[in-house]
Amino acid sequence: MEAPLKELAKLEKVAFTKGKSTAIQDPLDALLSALHEAKAQIAAGNANEQTFVHLEHLTEAKKKEIDERQKEIYSSLSRLGKALDKKFSTTMPVYSNLFSSPSSIAALERTIALHFLRTGQFDIAETFLKESAINIPIELRSHFMDLHRILKAIRNQDLGPALAWASKSRAFLQSRCSPLEFYLHRSQYIRLLFSSYPPDPLPAISYANATLRPFFDEHKEEFKRLLGCVIYLPLARLQNSPYADLASPSIHSDLEPLFAKEYCANLGMSRQVPLRVVGDIGGGGALARIEKGRKIMRERKSEWSQSDELPIEIPLPPENRYHSIFSCPVSKEQATEQNPPMMMTCGHVIAKDSLQKLSKAGGRVKCPYCPSESQISSALRVYF
Repeated sequence: MEAPLKELAKLEKVAFTKGKSTAIQDPLDALLSALHEAKAQIAAGNANEQTFVHLEHLTEAKKKEIDERQKEIYSSLSRLGKALDKKFSTTMPVYSNLFSSPSSIAALERTIALHFLRTGQFDIAETFLKESAINIPIELRSHFMDLHRILKAIRNQDLGPALAWASKSRAFLQSRCSPLEFYLHRSQYIRLLFSSYPPDPLPAISYANATLRPFFDEHKEEFKRLLGCVIYLPLARLQNSPYADLASPSIHSDLEPLFAKEYCANLGMSRQVPLRVVGDIGGGGALARIEKGRKIMRERKSEWSQSDELPIEIPLPPENRYHSIFSCPVSKEQATEQNPPMMMTCGHVIAKDSLQKLSKAGGRVKCPYCPSESQISSALRVYF
């Protein structure tokens, strides 16, 4: 995309800034001003032949300036088109009947409705739900409204609603080993440290004594740092101390995405909004790769062997990798429930099918990556 973006930047510069020649608006304004002046002279009876000769020459000169400016714009547009054609040598794939069945249409409309709710666009979501006849349970809608109410409170430095939710959902957060509740209390503690001048750490220490004790075992080092930073108060001294990171605004601003992530996980939903995932994966190249794979397989008169798997690799950005995937280094096949990854006694991991193919008489197998030999029965299944 680098070349098309450069041409687009040039086009914007030509369209909205002054280059070697004047902008199109300038000669047009000068010509309009001359016409108004000539009109006023004619109305006053002061016009003569020289007036019209001057107007004719001015019109020709300004027309020449505009034509030169237009050439620059057309030249940039031409270069942009060539750069796009060079970068995208193949046409975009065309899919027919993607959303022709009632179930697929309902799934698409539900995804759009959930996107509006997840992003806090409740008025738009309500209108869309009425027009599409999609049924989103009232309870789920109220959950999203509650989510954005709490996020707004966090943004306004009010951690009360978030702490109340975290306390109510403590068992769920502990099952995920989530630090959300501790981070909320940490943020409140730091705010109390900086809330008075001259510094009075006693309210913050009392708050820590009342709220942070249950988290000591999981956050021992952090707990010590939170109390140790008191000796570097006020804030100016703290920012030049080993505890400077505790004065960073990110300690408070990072609470919003973390809270949204845990709240949505409690609802059994992804931390990312639906349409963003669709755009990042599909628009990011997955559809084009799938279409290319289909075209090649049609030309070879072959079909996909399994409906739940892709015969081609689709690269995903790190934020869209929701689970670990193991690919056998021997067979290059992706592990499945029927062909899980197996670790030999030497520590190397290969797929179960590869392990069985490498086994010799007596159930012994030699590792393909080191000289070690072991019994096939001693291999352990690995869970990612």
